[in-house]
Amino acid sequence: MNEPFDFGEENGEHIVYVRPVQVADLPPEVRAQTGGLDVIWAVHDADGARLALVADRKLAFRLARQNDLAPVSVH
Repeated sequence: MNEPFDFGEENGEHIVYVRPVQVADLPPEVRAQTGGLDVIWAVHDADGARLALVADRKLAFRLARQNDLAPVSVH
């Protein structure tokens, strides 16, 4: 879960989507890295590609903002 991701060169404000993910729905190799959590948070780009998985919602928003992205929640 600590894999660096190159967000690329961005121009202007780009929206990313933050949503909860059930750990049970993830592949076994990812589940093994979640430290016993039941839910983690995913950051997705506008095309739906998963950019990152993090332990909590606040961290997902912070990660997006640190990369000059505009996070929004998905229900």
